[in-house]
Amino acid sequence: MRRLFALLSLMLFLSTAATTAAVAAPDGLVGKTTAHSYAEMIERLDQAVKDHKMGLVTRASATVGVKRVLEEDIPGNMVVGVYHPRFAKRMLEASVPAGIEAPIRFYITEEADGRATLTYREPSAVFAPWADGNAALQTLAAELDEVFAGIFAQATAE
Repeated sequence: MRRLFALLSLMLFLSTAATTAAVAAPDGLVGKTTAHSYAEMIERLDQAVKDHKMGLVTRASATVGVKRVLEEDIPGNMVVGVYHPRFAKRMLEASVPAGIEAPIRFYITEEADGRATLTYREPSAVFAPWADGNAALQTLAAELDEVFAGIFAQATAE
């Protein structure tokens, strides 16, 4: 019986360890924890997007949904989709299937100490599955890399 219990305990430990193991970050992931609060980061990102002549296309926040539906509080998180028609037109001319990747997303998360982290994937990494042999899409993605790096730098600046 002890052997069975020990074996079951080992199996449970190994299955738990396997499910909690660190998952490799996808290519092109960029992130920074800042001294800014979650609320400040939302404002800073909005301003940076505007200053870089891009559009705020979508917002989704589990924090807001959980509060509204479940009446519970969880740490702040928000996914913000950013794009612009001038890039959408060129993207679709280069690859209609690549349209599933737009808008490109920023992710704002609230840390336990109240600071905010901003994360995004470089557009060249987002569009990589569609860009092999597609010079127009590669050029567009490289341009967007610069735009998104600028937005990120502005929003996370101390």
